[in-house]
Amino acid sequence: MNKILKLVLQGLVTVLPLALTLYVIYWLFASAESLARTALLWVLPTEYYFTGMGIITTLVALFIIGLLVNAYGVRYLLHWSDDVVARIPLVKSVYGAIQDIMRVFNLSDKKDMQTVVSLEVGDDMHLIGFVTGEWSGQTLFGKDKVGVYLPMSYQIGGFTVYVERECLRVLDIGVEDAMRITITGGVQAPAE
Repeated sequence: MNKILKLVLQGLVTVLPLALTLYVIYWLFASAESLARTALLWVLPTEYYFTGMGIITTLVALFIIGLLVNAYGVRYLLHWSDDVVARIPLVKSVYGAIQDIMRVFNLSDKKDMQTVVSLEVGDDMHLIGFVTGEWSGQTLFGKDKVGVYLPMSYQIGGFTVYVERECLRVLDIGVEDAMRITITGGVQAPAE
């Protein structure tokens, strides 16, 4: 009986990540299709609409938005709208938190998290972190302090600590691999 249970659990561990990934992708596409369908049926007759048109429209719209955000005038408008949102009491907290989360997990933008470091916190105990606050550490605390983001395993969260640069040891590992290790608690090895 224990062997059967062990095999069932092994099967679950094998299938669950793929099944959840496929479900999330399905949910995203179904949501995009549903939202875009409603908008498209305002401007198109029903007989011209076909299944999948909502997804195609969403992808084209995202592509156009991606092109537009690189235009000078649009960047100015986005900056202006960020300033307006930053003045609305409750909205600014939610909006700012979502922006910060997107910046932390946007691993393609290496400007914010340039360096993977090890911070010794006790007798031969180390935390993996990412240098994020070169300017803020020096401005807030002076000297040669830098901000280091320490992500928490299996959560969207972490701590930002400001430490002397000499307390850090630079690790020879990429940001994406280090993030994978810290978020999974060291269970997931770096990509080969």
